[in-house]
Amino acid sequence: MSFGPRLPDSAPFTSSQRAWLDGFVAGWFSFESNIVDRPPPAALIVPSPSQDEAENFPWHDPTLSLDDRLALAEGRPPERVLMAAMAQLDCGQCGYLCQTYAEAIARGEEKSLSRCVPGGKATSRKLRELIGAGVGDATAPPVAAAPVPPQPVPGDTSDKPFTAVFCSAACLNRPGSEKETRHVVLKSEDGEADYEVGDSLGVFARNSPELVAATIKRLGARPETSVLSPDGIERPLAEALSEACEIRRPSDQAIEVLASRALDRNESAVLQAIAEGYPGAGPEDFDLLDLLEGFPSARPPLSELICALEPLRPRLYSIASSPKHTRSEIHLTVAAIRYEKRARSRMGVASTFLADRVATGDPVSVFVRRTPGFRLPASSDAPVIMIGPGTGIAPFRAFLQERRALGARGRNWLFFGNPRRRCDFLFEEELSAYHRDGLLTRLDLAFSRDQPSKVYVQHRMLESAAELWSWLDDGAHLYVCGDAQRMARDVAAGLDYIVAKQGRLAAGAAKAYLARLAEEGRYQKDIY
Repeated sequence: MSFGPRLPDSAPFTSSQRAWLDGFVAGWFSFESNIVDRPPPAALIVPSPSQDEAENFPWHDPTLSLDDRLALAEGRPPERVLMAAMAQLDCGQCGYLCQTYAEAIARGEEKSLSRCVPGGKATSRKLRELIGAGVGDATAPPVAAAPVPPQPVPGDTSDKPFTAVFCSAACLNRPGSEKETRHVVLKSEDGEADYEVGDSLGVFARNSPELVAATIKRLGARPETSVLSPDGIERPLAEALSEACEIRRPSDQAIEVLASRALDRNESAVLQAIAEGYPGAGPEDFDLLDLLEGFPSARPPLSELICALEPLRPRLYSIASSPKHTRSEIHLTVAAIRYEKRARSRMGVASTFLADRVATGDPVSVFVRRTPGFRLPASSDAPVIMIGPGTGIAPFRAFLQERRALGARGRNWLFFGNPRRRCDFLFEEELSAYHRDGLLTRLDLAFSRDQPSKVYVQHRMLESAAELWSWLDDGAHLYVCGDAQRMARDVAAGLDYIVAKQGRLAAGAAKAYLARLAEEGRYQKDIY
């Protein structure tokens, strides 16, 4: 029995890489040899839903796993199944919402499957699988639909940036901390910042000069060589890689260009596998320089590679100040990302741009992302519960400043956590003062490394379950800000438990209660 071609024994791969690539090649060989017996997949063209039709998207929850989201979308139209593969954050980094990105792919208008930054390779790989499988019934005839242009991301003003003046980026952590959290202060150039508490700020950052220089050297190019950037503007290579190209997360298209131009067939095969998102095919968290160093035979024409990169998109940060408290300033709480991997220093693009590469008085191009779905209650008497560990404290500092400025009489309860109280209690003096003078009715703290057993904000919530339920029963508005993959999932599970136990509800009824709070605008999340 023939199992198709296999890699030669001399191929320079590990046993796990060899096993995967043999399977990949065999699967492709089988597909090619049987393709005449298979019906072609239907085009993923679907009618746009009626504007009068209210759709329920139960998978549109970033705390759910990818498999759980896809299970909830089973049986839905193709564009909804594709939507379920997205990260569900509606962060706008792809230039769409999760829904509109999926619809654009389904209509064939958007060819790139790697735009979902928070979903990463898992999302792009799943999108490829779904499209390769025809998503639903591959034999169904396509349904014609009038093309609909992508809808703008609500509240997105990135096409109208303004210049802010950089003032400072003081470190909020004390010596001994394993974290580096910066309190960034920007001043609007016209003296008045136009934003509301709950909004985010988009920062147009630049890539690390060291990374840009090393990439140019590895390409064997000259910094002044003129190239066409992904945004269609001709620039010197150094400027393009610094300001206009995403080189920390090279696009699948760029990797495919490298694969198509690699002179070594083994390198070409592995690069193609990386581009298609197969687990174990390549290094994790790689950048363009990693690929150039790891696959030296892949040297495409410079213009071809640069055009295939994604544009360098702005990074979003929750605003940590109220314009009523700091009229001309915008404050951010930024975790500076730095780590070592494969014998090289790595760093976040915007976080270290703000922490290291901007000097006092320098201009910074920014824009305000309006977030009407993350707002304080209209009534100043309404109680507010805020859950924001780490940099999730940012919007709640703004909420407290706003409520103080407005003289709001509603009670305020904050859950905050971080590793260690002595060095990681962000805004300690300010929050403690709010607690002493009564603006903060309750301040519950969870410092996970200060005792043998780790304690997180969800544990503090469970300890105060009866009172938390009492606040909700009294009309409190509930807010969560922070990491979607870990914290938000644990907090959501804790809330499910508290509502079920304290409200004496079945699990399904508890979830329905929280869903109703969200529909009423009393349960809002800013998670990333």
